[in-house]
Amino acid sequence: MPFVATANPPAAPAEETVANDGWWPDFDPREARAACRLDGAVTSERLIPALQSAMLSVNAELSAWQQAQRDLGYASAASVPPRLGAESAQVLRYRRAVHACLQADLMEAYRNMSTLPDGMNKDHRVLEALVVQIDEQRRQQRWAISDLLGIPRTTVELI
Repeated sequence: MPFVATANPPAAPAEETVANDGWWPDFDPREARAACRLDGAVTSERLIPALQSAMLSVNAELSAWQQAQRDLGYASAASVPPRLGAESAQVLRYRRAVHACLQADLMEAYRNMSTLPDGMNKDHRVLEALVVQIDEQRRQQRWAISDLLGIPRTTVELI
């Protein structure tokens, strides 16, 4: 049998659940790492504040909707219909929005020129690709929020 060398991923750090506001779900950093495909390069010291920031950002955008749902008698986002299996579809959309916001924020924080390859104008191409990825995550965030709010993803106006 041939020898195949594989990189050993860093051990998953012990990270406590990030508490939310009591209405929206809390986040397990290990689940966020898995959903966003983050490895040990993103330390706990960077992940936790970025996750909190993403939660706050999405919570702020959804505050009016959240209040409307509370006024309808829903005790938490998990109780808001419709359901997909055992979970509220709105919670799934909320998680998607937070994960996309988290990924975009981390990509922006990590786009440091000193980490890019030197020579042959690679840094320019890598930065362009990174900007496209950041824009894609912001789009995913917008779509998840639009889906949660039940509004169209695209607004078209005649000029």
